[in-house]
Amino acid sequence: MSIDTAAAFDVTDYLRKQMMPHFLCPGCGHGMALRALLWAIHDLEIDKDALAVVSGIGCAGRLSAYIDANTFHVTHGRPIAYATGLALARPDLHVVVITGDGDCLAIGGNHLIHACRRNLKLTCLMLNNEVYGMTGGQVSPTTSQSRLTTTTPLGNAEPHFDACALATAAGAGFVGREVTRHVPKLKELIKAGLRHEGFAFIEILSDCTEIFGRKNEMGSSPEMMMRQKSELRPSAYRDTVDTPFRANDLPTGILARNDRPEYGAAYRSAAAAARNGAR
Repeated sequence: MSIDTAAAFDVTDYLRKQMMPHFLCPGCGHGMALRALLWAIHDLEIDKDALAVVSGIGCAGRLSAYIDANTFHVTHGRPIAYATGLALARPDLHVVVITGDGDCLAIGGNHLIHACRRNLKLTCLMLNNEVYGMTGGQVSPTTSQSRLTTTTPLGNAEPHFDACALATAAGAGFVGREVTRHVPKLKELIKAGLRHEGFAFIEILSDCTEIFGRKNEMGSSPEMMMRQKSELRPSAYRDTVDTPFRANDLPTGILARNDRPEYGAAYRSAAAAARNGAR
């Protein structure tokens, strides 16, 4: 794509304007994550009719409603299951899952593990804000230890899930992580995931400013955003998203790549062989 075309990106071209104003709280990182996704789709010149976005329940799950494409708002914890059927039935589509940390790793954890193992071509964006934001601020599988939530008033005593380590161990074809503050970097990571011929899992570290941030006295929205730079990223940036960064023992960028056969293609090949053998 030419530089001029890339510069012409206008996020409103990809939004359902009748759905505005959006429901996101001021400072919520999910809006930045949505912009990065739509920017990546624009750069790759993916037609809206060839895009299918599946989301579950929660703040992250609401994002699909704003995208002017084929969208599916499904039951809690099941977006990957629905997306699996869709990707198998319509391999011509770019299937994207938008899910939250609770939706993906709690009730939906089993679906995530087997999607990684299966390696069907779809892209899963897990927006991790460490809390069940929409339903009252309960503890989630990614809530850091000692953090306060409505269900951990004395501080979370459980260790949190490293979602990217879990996805890598389960065999995901592509695993990456990025923060919402760095939208261009996040856009490039999503583009790499969309290009991958297999299951791509991307964890997006987002901020819940109104519930999680306030309860844990993490400051204003700008202060929470700046913390992503000071605490989660090194001071010297690299030019390529292919090399993981590391700051405070938290890697970002592309963390794992496993170029093995894609499930849908293998399934269709086996079905064709069975049909030919029956003749």
